[in-house]
Amino acid sequence: MVTVLLPGPLRGEAGGASRLSITAVGTLRAVLDELAAHHPRLSRRIRDERGELRRYVNVFVDGEDCRHSGGLATPVGDGAEVQVLPSVAGG
Repeated sequence: MVTVLLPGPLRGEAGGASRLSITAVGTLRAVLDELAAHHPRLSRRIRDERGELRRYVNVFVDGEDCRHSGGLATPVGDGAEVQVLPSVAGG
């Protein structure tokens, strides 16, 4: 089981949940594919039309930025935590 942690701005797309349990393990792509099956609106906020991570969304697997550890091919084991953080802009 993998735990996906969601910040406040994304919780509305997941029925208000701050944590989601996902049974898929193996890669980040597998986790996000299962997430998309259950929460398609949330998935569209995380991935683009090609299924790639949106440029303004940061995803961490057990605290490691996935962009530096394999992107969607990042290994995700049983018990892992995946944290999704949209970038915040402002001035």
